[in-house]
Amino acid sequence: MNNVDSQIGSSSKIEGIDLFDGVLLEKIQNESDITSYGSIRFRPLNSNDYDKDFLQLLSQLTEVGNVDKNQFLSRFHEMKSAGGHYVIVAEDKNTIIASATLVTEQKFIHNCALRGHLEDVVVKTEYRDQQIGRLMVSIIKHLAKQLKCYKLTLECKDRLISFYEKSGFRKEPGNGNSMNIRF
Repeated sequence: MNNVDSQIGSSSKIEGIDLFDGVLLEKIQNESDITSYGSIRFRPLNSNDYDKDFLQLLSQLTEVGNVDKNQFLSRFHEMKSAGGHYVIVAEDKNTIIASATLVTEQKFIHNCALRGHLEDVVVKTEYRDQQIGRLMVSIIKHLAKQLKCYKLTLECKDRLISFYEKSGFRKEPGNGNSMNIRF
C-alpha cells in the first residue's frame, strides 16, 4: 500500500459503520489524478462522526438545528438503507475539516440513468483557501462518473458561481433558474 492508498478510501481504523463502501473512493484514487493531500485523508461519513463534530462543520454552511446523537444515527441509518447518499469527509489529525455530498436520483429518462446532485460542500474556516473545497468537488465529480450519472448538478449562491465554474460546471442557457418552496 503506498501513501496515496492510505489517504483515500475506507475508514478501517474507525469503529462504527461507513455510509457507503470506501472501496469506491479507492477506485477513484486509482483511476484519476487525485492524490494525497498532506496529512488529510478522504473517507465516507462514519456513524461515529457525530462525536467528531461533523454537525458543527455543517453549521458553517447553513442552519443545522439541535440534532442529538440519536437523531444523527437515525438519519445516518436511513440514508445508508435508502442508498444513493454519498457523504465524503476530509479528516486531518482526527478532525473533520471538510465535507461534500453526492445524492443520486433514479430517473426513467436517459435509459433509466442516475442524475447526481452535488450538495453541502463545506470546508472548516481555518482550512479554507487551501484548495480543499476544489478537491472535494473533484472527488464528487469522479464518484458521479464512476456511478454512471448522466449529469451532475448543483445549486449555489451567486458569489460561488466562479468557484464551481473552475471545477467545470456551467450554467445552461435557458435553464439557469432555480426555484423552491421552503416549508
